[in-house]
Amino acid sequence: MTPEVRQPTPPPAWLLVVLTAIGPFSMQIIIPAIPGLEHAFGVPAASAQLTLTVYLIGVAAGQLLYGPLSDRYGRRPMAIAGLVVFLAASVLGTLATTIGGLVAARALQAIGACSGMVLARAMIRDCYPRDRAASVMAYVFMGMTVAPMVAPIIGALLDEALGWRALIAVPGLLGLLLFAAVVARLPETLRHEPGASRAGFGTVVEASLILLRTPAFGVYAGCFAASSAVFFAFIGGSPFVVVRGLGLPTTAYGIAFMLLSIAYAAGNFVTARLAVRLGAIKLLSWGTGLTFLSAALALALVAFLPPHILSLFGPAMLMAFGNGIAQANAMAAAVSVRPQSAGAASGLSGAIQMSAGAVATVAVAAVETGSGVPTAALMLAFATACQVILWSGRGIAGPAAPGGSGPAGGA
Repeated sequence: MTPEVRQPTPPPAWLLVVLTAIGPFSMQIIIPAIPGLEHAFGVPAASAQLTLTVYLIGVAAGQLLYGPLSDRYGRRPMAIAGLVVFLAASVLGTLATTIGGLVAARALQAIGACSGMVLARAMIRDCYPRDRAASVMAYVFMGMTVAPMVAPIIGALLDEALGWRALIAVPGLLGLLLFAAVVARLPETLRHEPGASRAGFGTVVEASLILLRTPAFGVYAGCFAASSAVFFAFIGGSPFVVVRGLGLPTTAYGIAFMLLSIAYAAGNFVTARLAVRLGAIKLLSWGTGLTFLSAALALALVAFLPPHILSLFGPAMLMAFGNGIAQANAMAAAVSVRPQSAGAASGLSGAIQMSAGAVATVAVAAVETGSGVPTAALMLAFATACQVILWSGRGIAGPAAPGGSGPAGGA
């Protein structure tokens, strides 16, 4: 008789939320201060924008590592290792004296912080089937929205009171508390059949390559990345619109950004309540459709109405709501294509997402002058790409049976 595989114990929900949130919090806390970094270091806007862009690149690179490594060595050891890197980078960033040193520290900080983003998703998939995983992920993402909701306003207040160094030091202090919680409370969720040896690293890398050749994974990961790029185009351009174009203080941006986080949480609540009943694929279509409509509306308003903060942030709330519906479903579907490679799938999806985000922030920094039109146009371009990916994948990435492990097309 085959020995029974013991069901893993799900980690505490609050710990999954904080693990996922430390990365976005550290990324977005510095956004209101980016225009001020131009003056602090005497550099052009494109150089200051690198503090955001390299963070996205670091998250993309790090996720490529943590996914396969966690499939090989386990979720808990990699979570601990990632937080050690994050803490070291936070110290280096706080002590930086040049924009180059700060950018390098931000890249390293991102590589450390992204461990929680990858591993939380993989741990959820370790413990639940696909549609149930989408629901649980949505609840975690909904709780996580507190971080991006408060990060810009905290960053603006800290920047005005203490300067930009506080925006690197504060996430480091939070990371220290998280490290203690992970050591004390995080269980291992990676399952191995009794008596089976763990696959070598080469086998895990091979699983990642298989995912990249699987059409269904490409559709889900592509939708996840393109819908996220709409958001990254917004956060890359909107600080310059608010501060430079409208002449408003950084705190105005922080307060307005809180509305987006509330809308994103509302979208995740819809997924949490409906994913098991309606399925991840249908909700993914709904969410990406709303994201497309919001980007089209944003471009129309900023192009034809007098400049106003609501012309950009109003449609962006609809975008955030659509992303809240779409992203948990896209990720749950992506990591369900090959459940035995959930870590690799989580890492690859996240890396593709952040690479698209990096492209979006570089592009918007190059063209945004403060009017908001280039930002909205890029949002619409990425939203259109998302729709193209989704429609091209119909039939390839069809729904699996309720609660199933993924499409039949998953290798």
